[in-house]
Amino acid sequence: MTWIKTPKLISNVFYRLKWDFETGEKVIYLTFDDGPTTDVTDFVLTQLKFFNAKATFFCLGRNVEKYPEIYKKIIELGHKTGNHSYSHLNGWKTNFRTYISDIELAKTYINSRLFRPPYGKMKQTQKFSLLKRYKIIMWDILSHDYDKKTTPEKCVSNVLTHVKNGSIIVFHDSLKASKNLYYTLPVILNNLSEQGYEFRSIH
Repeated sequence: MTWIKTPKLISNVFYRLKWDFETGEKVIYLTFDDGPTTDVTDFVLTQLKFFNAKATFFCLGRNVEKYPEIYKKIIELGHKTGNHSYSHLNGWKTNFRTYISDIELAKTYINSRLFRPPYGKMKQTQKFSLLKRYKIIMWDILSHDYDKKTTPEKCVSNVLTHVKNGSIIVFHDSLKASKNLYYTLPVILNNLSEQGYEFRSIH
């Protein structure tokens, strides 16, 4: 089961991971996983620039290796990046040494102390090891833009129904998510901007 809104019980139990930001300000943290990719990441950057929004991109090392110029553009435009592993391994299905080595390989391409586990899945041993070197960023709201069974309109609803001050929202700048993302992102940026929200990157 994959939640849209992370249950409070989960974030309370795994309190050492960052699920959202406690704030009274109207601030939102948009995050984009699995890039950079041609066309899709460029689309995201164009939309963010139009709405004067900053975001955080949790990149795959193999994609940064393939598209270093797009990664460089993300940083030049004032956004932050995070490590999302090199090859998108599922921590629950991967032994400790292989999982950590994959993340360290990504580190050679991604200069960041932020980490987000692919699928949000890590074993306890993996998590405790990574917490010594990284700030692990999870999420408050999952847009489900990657789900082919989810409509663009449903993605918009997933976000706007649950958003609050300090929310960390997950999108994907990937080809798989592009159909939903191309519709969803401009609508959400426009709607939340009109509500007075500011979009910041995670440090």
